This record gives sequence, structure tokens and C-alpha cells, in this order.
Amino acid sequence: MDRHFGELELSTRQKLALTCRIAYDGGHDSGLAGQISARGRELGTYYTQRLRLGFDEITEDNLLLVNEDLEVLEGEGMPNPANRFHTWIYRERADVNCIIHTHSLHTAAFAMLEVPLVVSQMDTTPLYDDCAFLKDWPGVPVGNEEGEIISAALGDKRAILLAHHGQLVTGSTIEEACTLALLIERAARLQLLAMSAGTIQPLDPALAREAHDWTSSDRRSKANFGYYARKALRNHPDCLTGQVEL
Repeated sequence: MDRHFGELELSTRQKLALTCRIAYDGGHDSGLAGQISARGRELGTYYTQRLRLGFDEITEDNLLLVNEDLEVLEGEGMPNPANRFHTWIYRERADVNCIIHTHSLHTAAFAMLEVPLVVSQMDTTPLYDDCAFLKDWPGVPVGNEEGEIISAALGDKRAILLAHHGQLVTGSTIEEACTLALLIERAARLQLLAMSAGTIQPLDPALAREAHDWTSSDRRSKANFGYYARKALRNHPDCLTGQVEL
């Protein structure tokens, strides 16, 4: 994989814009709800989308660069005030460079049940023992209290299911976070389908942990992202400025 899958020649803005379109195509659209962010070059800064634009309208040129107080450093417009709680996760987790929070259909429906996500299918094992659960809804996450609650509940996991709310995933790279966002929506859909048919049976823990580690490599995330990005560009050629090789 090291030999055949090199680094994608894309900027942070380009990857983030593609992630917005990938999320849109992957069922994460819920009007203007949800935020996607990635760390900027300077400490305490990050890129995010402009409020009033849906995921399917994000381009590399209309993303904003903001600071921890959501003051716009680059770009025009205002960020979503709900981005406030992202800053808490970035402060607590030096390993996190991208956050994707959405109210995707199946994770939002599953979150209404107030039960944790159960990973019991091979394709979703990157989330095995890696998805936290917040049972108590703290209200609309626009204040510091919600930031403390959500970041504490996430702990050292890469993902979290938020009861009565939606999902949040993190990644050391944008590619990793994007892959996990698609996976958690699929995992929620699978669990809803399985629960409607019978009792979910657990995976063997040792095999599940081995699968988690094997499927969570950086190269696999980048290979997955490359595929998702090519598909997104076929559907949304306006996403990036100029031609890119994927």
C-alpha cells in the first residue's frame, strides 16, 4: 500500500470541501445542521464552512478560517455558532486534526433509542471499541458547557453517538475522519436493520480488535478517501478550482 497509494496532492481546503460533498452524498445532509472542521496552519485556528451554505454548496474558495472565538481570519461570512464545541475537542485532543459532526439520517434515528452503537459487522470494525456514547442530551451545543460535556464523553475515542442528536467523528487526518463519518452512518443503519430482524450477536473481541487495527491504517483511509473524492467530483465538479489528479 505504501508503494501504490501515495499522498494526495490536495490542500486542506480542497480536502475539506471534498469531505463536505462526500458527506452530502453519503446521507449526512440535514439542511444547515452539522459542522465539518480541520485545524489551520496556526495553533488555535481551523477551517470550517460558512453558515447558510449546505454541504452540497461548499467549495475550496468559500470555506472560512476562524480562531477559537469564531472570529473570521480568512473568507467572507460567519461560521456556524455551534462550532464552539469543536474548540473543546481540539484543546483536549492534540491527535485530532479534523472533526465531522452531522445529524445524518440513520445515526439521528438510532440516537433516539438512547442505546450505544454495537459494532457487529466486519466492514464497520474501525469503530469497534472506538465509539463513545452520550446518553444525556445537553441541549443545542453552542456554549462552553456543551463543549465540556461532549469532549469529556468522547474521551480518547475517535467517534461518539450523541443521544437525541447525531454523531461526531474525529481523525488525525481529514481522510480518516471522512472515512469514519461514512462508516458510523452505515453502522447505525445496519444496527437498525438488524434490530428489526432479531437479536444482534457480538463479534469475537480479539478478532474485532485485530480487524479494527488492520482497517484503521493511514494508507487505507487515504485510499478510501481517494475513491470517495473521485465519486464526489463526478457528482460535484464545481467543488474544486481547476483540475486535480486523484
